[in-house]
Amino acid sequence: MNYLMQSINHTVKIAAFLIIVSFAGYSQQSSATRISDKQKDTVFVMSKSPWGAVLRSALIPGWGQFYNESYIKIPIIWGLGFWLGYEWKHYNDQYVFYKKRYIQTSNEIDRINRLFYRDQRDLITVYMIITYLANLVDAYVDANLFDFNVSENTLTQTPMLNLRVHF
Repeated sequence: MNYLMQSINHTVKIAAFLIIVSFAGYSQQSSATRISDKQKDTVFVMSKSPWGAVLRSALIPGWGQFYNESYIKIPIIWGLGFWLGYEWKHYNDQYVFYKKRYIQTSNEIDRINRLFYRDQRDLITVYMIITYLANLVDAYVDANLFDFNVSENTLTQTPMLNLRVHF
């Protein structure tokens, strides 16, 4: 029962983090300008490279978010990474402790505890991989949406609300 409660607890924490990270990046530019006929013929060039952002985040998690000017996400990524690293070390230490104890005593309780902490350590490893991949995907999507702008509603010819939040 304790194993189930801890697994649910970790799953809820990871789900909450992913929800926070996914909603933290939604923003739009604040300038709503009309496009002249001369500007319609020009080729659009993105100001941020999506694959450059992914490469930066692959090397140092959070660097792609810095490149995309999404500064609020950097401490979230680092905080989650350090927390998951701490949890992984804790569960690995407990696993090693109960593994040695089980070898010495052959007690069934020690075997169950050893298996529990091994499973928890492996689950944290999966969460670390998911966090790393979410970091890469967020950098890519945020770079693609960096220049996103909604100019006007084509049906009513009225400007639409544009919002960009900078922290």
